Amino acid sequence: MPARDSAATEQATVSTPAVCRVLLLCKGHQLGKPLEDGLTKRNCAFDYAAGSADALRHLRHVPYNVVITDPTTSVDEDLALLAEMRGVRPGVRVIVLAPHSTPEEIIAALRARVFICKTAPFDADEIAAYAEQAALTSDSLVGIEVLSARRDWVSMRINSQILTAERLIVFLTELQTSLPEAPREELMMAFREILMNALEHGAEFRPGKVVDVAAIRTARSIVFYVHDPGAGFHWEALQHAAVANPDDDLMRHIEVRDQKNMRPGGFGILIAKGVVNELIYSEVGNEVLMIKYTA
Repeated sequence: MPARDSAATEQATVSTPAVCRVLLLCKGHQLGKPLEDGLTKRNCAFDYAAGSADALRHLRHVPYNVVITDPTTSVDEDLALLAEMRGVRPGVRVIVLAPHSTPEEIIAALRARVFICKTAPFDADEIAAYAEQAALTSDSLVGIEVLSARRDWVSMRINSQILTAERLIVFLTELQTSLPEAPREELMMAFREILMNALEHGAEFRPGKVVDVAAIRTARSIVFYVHDPGAGFHWEALQHAAVANPDDDLMRHIEVRDQKNMRPGGFGILIAKGVVNELIYSEVGNEVLMIKYTA
């Protein structure tokens, strides 16, 4: 696939200013055309770089918002390139694509403040959506702070944005690749529900508030820990949640949420209870352990 000329791309987008500018290193890869379509749909301008040296040359001349790495190179290679790219463009967001990864590589990507790290197979439209979000979110480089990290225990602090939570879920999904796909998807869906509850009810999606998260892998289980800054709750006060519904009225909480002008939902704790083996809340209610047995 021929590389696009940066000036030509700039000229083509004069009448409709691009949402963002993306540099692609997937030249010749089957992901290229679907990714082009996804970026075009989102009004993102893009160019191709022929390799690492060419990527640095492009970055010196054009203020790209986002770089999407070569899907055939390793995470380690991409992180080495990232260090050089940030020497040229300190604020550039990077989406790392790789054929496979290790827990150590995912941890390194988190520490390097990669926006997203994904391994094959790839969803081109999803990656294009992440590129747009990376360009439009001002604090996308600092939303996730690694507090402590080893292969089997990673502790992080995140800001109270939905996008940051979604990014964290992608990273943690990559850490659980030893699990078969179906149970891994169910587990991460349950974790997402609990994390979103913490952001919405504990941190109230307020800028400046943070949520602490830990992902722990033991010989026989996967454990997630979430601690939000809220005042907590009492179970008898959860009439707006599906977990409080009586057996003869499984949708009662929907009427309660309508009365309180709350958004549709309320299934988070119930969903999580159906997926994990143990869901344990602290006395206050602003800390939770999710335990899934793997053996």
